[in-house]
Amino acid sequence: MFTWALQKILGTSHERELKKIRPLVDAINRREDFMAGLDDAKLAAQTVEFKQKIANGADLDDILVDAFAALREASKRTLKMRHFDVQLVGGIVLHKGCIAEMKTGEGKTLVATLACYLNALSGKGVHVVTVNDYLAKRDSEWMGQLHRFLGLEVGLVQNHYHPGQRKISYGADITYGTNNEFGFDYLRDNMKGSALEYLQRPLNYAIIDEADSILIDEARTPLIISGRAEASSDKYKSIDAVIPKLRKDEHYIVDEKAHNVTLTDEGVDKAQELLGFSNLYDPVNLEDLHILNQCLKAHTLFRRDVNYLVSEGKVLIIDEFTGRVLAGRRWSDGLHQAVEAKEGVRIQEETRTMATITFQNLFRIYNKLGGMTGTADTEASEFWNTYKLKVVAIPTNKPILREDLQDVVYKTEREKFKAVTEELIDCHERGQPVLLGTVSVEKSNAVAKMLQKRKIPHAVLNAKQHEKEAYVVAQAGRSGSITVATNMAGRGTDIILGGNAEMLAKLEFKEQDRDPDAEPEEFAKVVVRHEHEAAEDRRKVMEAGGLHILGTE
Repeated sequence: MFTWALQKILGTSHERELKKIRPLVDAINRREDFMAGLDDAKLAAQTVEFKQKIANGADLDDILVDAFAALREASKRTLKMRHFDVQLVGGIVLHKGCIAEMKTGEGKTLVATLACYLNALSGKGVHVVTVNDYLAKRDSEWMGQLHRFLGLEVGLVQNHYHPGQRKISYGADITYGTNNEFGFDYLRDNMKGSALEYLQRPLNYAIIDEADSILIDEARTPLIISGRAEASSDKYKSIDAVIPKLRKDEHYIVDEKAHNVTLTDEGVDKAQELLGFSNLYDPVNLEDLHILNQCLKAHTLFRRDVNYLVSEGKVLIIDEFTGRVLAGRRWSDGLHQAVEAKEGVRIQEETRTMATITFQNLFRIYNKLGGMTGTADTEASEFWNTYKLKVVAIPTNKPILREDLQDVVYKTEREKFKAVTEELIDCHERGQPVLLGTVSVEKSNAVAKMLQKRKIPHAVLNAKQHEKEAYVVAQAGRSGSITVATNMAGRGTDIILGGNAEMLAKLEFKEQDRDPDAEPEEFAKVVVRHEHEAAEDRRKVMEAGGLHILGTE
């Protein structure tokens, strides 16, 4: 009762934080006309002036108002996008080293540019952390226009980049990349003999998109760099062959929650009989026992098209958080070899751990952290206890029109997917676009097969189709479209009602084997045509109820 009364008098912690920020937003707005009066060259020259002020002893907070005003004006000129007041609030929250909780569609990508620009002026580097390579590349190109206009260098780190490219990217004022790339490069640097060989500079400031996913869900996920270890691939093949002869519950117990498998006494006896050992626990047989346990895990806990894909004779790991293939990554301690033996593909050499770090420990090394997410308030205590990060809820620019419906629970999965299919067909017939979320490649393919049987047009977006992601998403907002996706598409991906005109134009050129850069005038005409079509289609979508998002888990 006392807490409630106190909140009525003083406001919630979010409201008190926003009251402190309001004068800064008003000051930025007062500088808008001044910045608008500068020509492009003088506006870009503001960066040089800001850097000089910092060199003369000014603090970043001292130049925040002018820096934000300059960036907002540059955004209007390069991206044709003006930061709303609530987005300025978000930028200030990020700069202060807090988590900005912003609702879906409130423009988190644009908000990040404010804190990026201000902190990059120190010359110590800023890392913008995204959940996948696609978003890192998109944002570095899209928001990079804005930073380059103001004279800053923008770098990008991708999975396939060689060390030379990475070194250049890390030397830029702002570097875009994924949590995995930043983490593995940190580990590689720490394995080098001299600091002169390091790719990264000292970790200064990071802005983390989807902070709940990276800092909470994946906090304990270890990044591991492995080296080759000696173990015979023949052992994996011979031991894998006995696994189908062992029976669940009689010979081994599966603990799904602990993600572990344990041999029973009967299982030990049976394994010894099948493998020809008198004592499986004899020190000379410990390697074989380890391989047996890993093969059991491979058969009972790791499922094809859920935990991994098999492509071109290789076992490829699927990231459980993003649904994407982790190219070049392998499970350690012989687990990857066990899965390869199970699938009958070539067994590659076993590895041993040479360096490891968790995301939690990696991000605590940075001098300052800021983060953005749509769902942080529920984990506010965890953000504070683990990272000393405050969560500030940012108000929406306009009232939320989205209608959140109650969950519907079914007795069996078959009943659930039958109901899902009927709902998809109903939306399709009414012209309402649907984004269907699934948790694995296996589930997305199952829904796709049900739609194929009913001859309903749809698009599938999962780890197997990641290369065409941009084109699939471009059409996800068109009337009557059905997009079946794993959670890879749900993170940071804009679905525009009526369709994304520019991406649809690119798709048209691609299908005709034409290059937009080689025919800029023709491409511009095609974009305009698609814009007219998209505007008309958007009207139909709005009448049908807007985008319908359906989660299956």
